[in-house]
Amino acid sequence: MTIFVKTQNFINKEMKSLLKNAREQKGLKTRELAQMAEIDQALISKFESGTRKPTRDQIIKLAQLLEIDYETLMIAWLKEKILFEIGDEEFALKALLLAEQEIQNNSKKNNSVLLSSVQIVLDEIEILKNKIQSLNHFELRQISKTLELNFVFNSIQLNESPLTFEETKSIINDGLTIAGKSIQNHLEAINFQEATLFIKDLNQKKIHVNEKDFLALHSLIFKGIEVEHLGKYKDDSLVAREMSLFFNWYESNKNNLHPIILASEANLKILEISPFAKGNLQMANLILNWILLQNNYTYASIEINNIKEYFSALEESQIKNDKSVFVNYILRIEKENLKQALDLVQK
Repeated sequence: MTIFVKTQNFINKEMKSLLKNAREQKGLKTRELAQMAEIDQALISKFESGTRKPTRDQIIKLAQLLEIDYETLMIAWLKEKILFEIGDEEFALKALLLAEQEIQNNSKKNNSVLLSSVQIVLDEIEILKNKIQSLNHFELRQISKTLELNFVFNSIQLNESPLTFEETKSIINDGLTIAGKSIQNHLEAINFQEATLFIKDLNQKKIHVNEKDFLALHSLIFKGIEVEHLGKYKDDSLVAREMSLFFNWYESNKNNLHPIILASEANLKILEISPFAKGNLQMANLILNWILLQNNYTYASIEINNIKEYFSALEESQIKNDKSVFVNYILRIEKENLKQALDLVQK
């Protein structure tokens, strides 16, 4: 029992020092922090004395307000929680090793279950993809040009652009100015066209998704429209941390997850983090298609008449906390778009 008390005091001290030092460095009194965090002052004092543990939601809030590294604080919190449960049990270390293995296995199992549930559709998509790749250079160029234009038009529709398809085509292909449409309307179309060319160039150079080019994409789509927040995350240390974790997640899974599942989950994660003051929906859509094109799939372009269904799939996936809802939707869109691409050369 003595060993447990000493261990528990050490962990409490770590949590105490993280919270108390951060508060004092910001020159805040416990009363002031309590008001900012909407947590009772007595609880703040207990967190700092180690006599009470914050909840997960309180940890998130305190990390943000005190500008403590979120991962560091979460790890300290989880470690304290684990040690409180296992204490000085004789087989604690062996149990922890087994738990680690099970967590890893469960993650693999969940991905395996999702993959097996959509395997039939994936096989159908692969057949269509191979048919497109077998086309000659002229046919591929014809498809690419048409799909790029469709993607630009559908992308600006996500932002409720008043441009028609023909107007978008005239702006991009002919450089025309459309009467009655604002400069911003024109810039949105032009910028998204530049973004598609940027992604194409990255793919030709075999450059994978990365933070530098992700921010460059944001700069491109808002060039001449948004100045203050161009290519920048929200001024929030938690957002910066979450985005760092996102790119770590991508690096860990880019060779493990099927590309369409990877792209769909990346879309969901960007929307969940919501890293930008403006343009999160467009950026989630761009990263989805960046990953697809990188793996020789076509655009999962959400057509204007399917926008409500797209938002419905997003909402259902978030409410049910079930990514398979959105993955299945993107699979269907990708399959339909591949068929449409083949129709362009078979007519």
